Amino acid sequence: MASDPIVYVIDDDESARHSLEFLLDVAGIRVRSFSSADAFLKSSPPLAGACVVTDVRMPGLGGVELVEELRRRGNSVPAIVVTGHADVPLAIQAMKAGVTDFIEKPFDDEAILGAIRQALARQIGDEGAQAERLTVLDRIATLSPREHEVMDGLVAGHANKAIAYDLEISARTVEVYRANVMMKMQAKTLSDLVRMVTITRITVQ
Repeated sequence: MASDPIVYVIDDDESARHSLEFLLDVAGIRVRSFSSADAFLKSSPPLAGACVVTDVRMPGLGGVELVEELRRRGNSVPAIVVTGHADVPLAIQAMKAGVTDFIEKPFDDEAILGAIRQALARQIGDEGAQAERLTVLDRIATLSPREHEVMDGLVAGHANKAIAYDLEISARTVEVYRANVMMKMQAKTLSDLVRMVTITRITVQ
């Protein structure tokens, strides 16, 4: 086991990479960066007590593909994928690949640090992940049947108008239900909502 937690930052964007390195240094968290997923895999750094932060789109292997490759090799290191766009299908793919968190750019410094600290804490065991799953299930239980239907549409990547058509209600009514869902689920973004719902569906085998 590593003596101290370490974060591996993998991003082809040099300025973004250095910015995150600086943020982690100031926060007192050990960090090592790589310009590509291929360079990271070739280096084979120790993953005990580690966390990976990677961009979703890079030359060669992208962030989600990197996580899938690590899982294929039997490594369950927590991974945070950063994206410039709220791509719901990609978020679902990322969560199914085993990504711990899916964060949209531009992100707040405290948001990324919080996600990294939570990911590092999960290395201790699965208790935290199970507790989070139960919390999300409790929030889902507060939704009305119609709110649940709207949430399912959102998580499937459907636009408000498509959800309105499917449920035979107005787009304005969908917006109201959508706002209620986001509030009850305590989701700040659509990607946040997708992540929550996905962990309730795939955490338990």
